[in-house]
Amino acid sequence: MKYAHLADLHLGSWRDPRLRELSTQAFLMAIDQCIKQEVDFILFAGDIFNTSLPSVDTLKIVTKKLKELHDKNIPVYTIAGSHDFSPSGKTMIEVLENAGLLKNVCKGQVHPETRQLQLHFTVDAKTGAKITGLLGRKGQLDQIYYQNLERESLEQEPGYKIFLFHTTIAELRPPDMEKIEAQPVSFLPQGFKYYAGGHIHHPTQVELPGYGTLTYPGALFPNNFAEIEKYHHGGYYLMETNSDHQILTWIPTKVINHEALTIDAHHKTPEQVLQMIGEHFEGKDLQQTIVTLRLTGTLEKGRVTDLNYREILEKLYAQGAYIVMKNTSQLSSAEFEEIKMGEMAPEDIEEALIAEHLQQIPLFSRERELHLTKALFQSLNTSKQEGETITDFQQRVNDEIQKILIKGV
Repeated sequence: MKYAHLADLHLGSWRDPRLRELSTQAFLMAIDQCIKQEVDFILFAGDIFNTSLPSVDTLKIVTKKLKELHDKNIPVYTIAGSHDFSPSGKTMIEVLENAGLLKNVCKGQVHPETRQLQLHFTVDAKTGAKITGLLGRKGQLDQIYYQNLERESLEQEPGYKIFLFHTTIAELRPPDMEKIEAQPVSFLPQGFKYYAGGHIHHPTQVELPGYGTLTYPGALFPNNFAEIEKYHHGGYYLMETNSDHQILTWIPTKVINHEALTIDAHHKTPEQVLQMIGEHFEGKDLQQTIVTLRLTGTLEKGRVTDLNYREILEKLYAQGAYIVMKNTSQLSSAEFEEIKMGEMAPEDIEEALIAEHLQQIPLFSRERELHLTKALFQSLNTSKQEGETITDFQQRVNDEIQKILIKGV
């Protein structure tokens, strides 16, 4: 048996069309490689799209490629990720599933007496692999699903089992993400051969007692400046099994080159910084290359805005650079200090601000207030749907907020 594990495609995420095109190329490359490898099936562990309502152009590309997989009898099994999921509970995955292009394996029901969540297995027709999983939600709102999950039947089920998840597991976090809220691995049912994770954009493979192989493949293409700088490109996992033997390989999806430069501008003038950038790239072939510039430290004189990049950018593009990106979040001047939020993702900034201001008016427990506030933010983070009037949109948001408040109180 051979299968691929992809996650965090975030198609449509980049605002810049050049970077958005690279993200699409990485997706197409990965699928073409899977077809060439003759995989039995493909796993998508959440966040196929960057929003629950992707653009028509993005949707056309994805549906065309999924149709190609369907015609070649390569099933796609998926769960909704935190970006796929909308406050109303609707996802584009439902549309693609109804079209027969993929299968959502987050299937089950709540037991009427115990109120536990009972998941069902989806069985792959060719290999007999049994697949299930849980969807992801922003702000760790999926925690309640794991807390109420009925694990015994899942653990007792025989055969080769795969569990898809889209959440942060503490034991799989990289060191630089230790402060991010996470759930213990004990939230996952034991006894599965493979745990296909998503949400954390850091390639990770861990073997733990009672569990099989637990993984995050990372994003298929970097989703922000820091990820391009750190990882250069994305990738996915290819799993080959033979009896009880498993071989897991991380396959890179390198669609472009990357050249990075970090300069400590401490005690330097803006002119000296620009000169250092020019000298570093002098004579280099930058064809099909993303260039990232990170400037840190405190300028000796002048302001950050005194850095005139125009001449440098012209030279870099003349040398063939595909796109030049710069980051000055850690750059300041002795004359003027800027207030910056750092490089945290918007949802992490939001969560940190919520946590900082909890219990100012202690109406509920801290945990209950945190969950209620996150739910309200999630409900308000929605857009008017195509064909929906402003009045209907406002009424829908109001109804969702009322439901959350009534349930929370």
